[in-house]
Amino acid sequence: MAVKGEQTRARLINAARTLIEERGYFGAGLNEMIDVGKAPRGSLYHHFPRGKDELIAAALAASGREVATLIRTLSEEAPDARALIEAVLDALADRMEQAGYAKGCPIATVALEVAATNDPLQRICADVYADWQRALADRLVADGHAPDQAEGLAGSLLALIEGALVLARAQRSRTPIDRVRVSAGLLLKA
Repeated sequence: MAVKGEQTRARLINAARTLIEERGYFGAGLNEMIDVGKAPRGSLYHHFPRGKDELIAAALAASGREVATLIRTLSEEAPDARALIEAVLDALADRMEQAGYAKGCPIATVALEVAATNDPLQRICADVYADWQRALADRLVADGHAPDQAEGLAGSLLALIEGALVLARAQRSRTPIDRVRVSAGLLLKA
């Protein structure tokens, strides 16, 4: 693909990422994605011949990779799992505040909307969450937890983080994230 084509594709994916995170699957229309992505109309079906679901899938995958990279990078910098969770919470909370609470988790909105009705997008959401959980579990194993215990604990920590993001966005407050910081610390001590 030529550089211009790659740039157009990337703009469409970034536009979709922004719109689905702010408005969800059903609130993000193709025309708006084309406008926000500053792309010619024909380029949408050139780059995404299966339409909206293919574009949304690419956006979810890109967002998932970005957060997984964040978790893994912060894990390398953190002295232990507790510090990692605190750093992840801070990064996501800062991002949410900077967006005026228009953004939360880049996957949750779509996951909630399509889990029961769109198997391909549900699968991508599940895979993204599994990747994040695996990144957390890897850190827990590195800290000395048994692999099966680490997997379960990572799932619980991810659920706490996701729940905090949803509540923080709904309340337009960092308070749920601050509470999860304390709860996660207690969970990691147990």
